[in-house]
Amino acid sequence: MEQTLLILKPDAVMRSIVGEVITRFEKAGFKIVGIKMLRPDYGHYKRHYEDIGTLKTRKGDEIFESTLASMQDGPVIAMVLEGVEAVEAVRKMVGDTQPKSALPGTIRGDYAHVTFGQASAAGKGVANVVHASADKNEAGKEIAHWFKPEELYDYHVVHEQFTQPRKQLK
Repeated sequence: MEQTLLILKPDAVMRSIVGEVITRFEKAGFKIVGIKMLRPDYGHYKRHYEDIGTLKTRKGDEIFESTLASMQDGPVIAMVLEGVEAVEAVRKMVGDTQPKSALPGTIRGDYAHVTFGQASAAGKGVANVVHASADKNEAGKEIAHWFKPEELYDYHVVHEQFTQPRKQLK
């Protein structure tokens, strides 16, 4: 099984849509192996968005700083989801980073409509509800950054009967 990080951003928390978003992942069969609410500081987000995600390197200072400022607008909920090809499947469910380009049926397509241009003109990061790890390598680094090993749990859910090898009948 693969694990990935999902962050419900301040706009999701402040809009009270956290339960709806989490439910979508549970209904799809993902197992929550870690979850917590927190309010990280600038340094934590810098490590997440630049040292791991290279946002400043890829998009420049303005987008980097506005993203970090927006992430500090309120608390976030960080989660580790586990499932078959979790990174790719969660990214598909989340949708395009720019909400106006996200397809209906995705988290961003259903819950956000802000454009990069609109956010930039307001001097804010784009309110796109969630962050999801971009690839397996990033997921591993992000999970280690947000969670201690003892904060992740191993347990069984009903969905696992569909992903585990069939037991031989005697």
